[in-house]
Amino acid sequence: MSKRYLKTSEVAERYRTAESTVRYWRHIGYIPGGVKRGRRVLYDETILDRWDAEQAGDEAA
Repeated sequence: MSKRYLKTSEVAERYRTAESTVRYWRHIGYIPGGVKRGRRVLYDETILDRWDAEQAGDEAA
């Protein structure tokens, strides 16, 4: 199974916020999974899914 990585713009769309907000969240350590690849930051979708479940209080994830 291959991992799916999201660009900053895709993460912003997912959370209905601006790209600058996603970059700020990464800077302060609020959002997990940001990995720098060259000039681009990519986010592992499975890590974000787990983080979403934790934020919602779902311990089964």
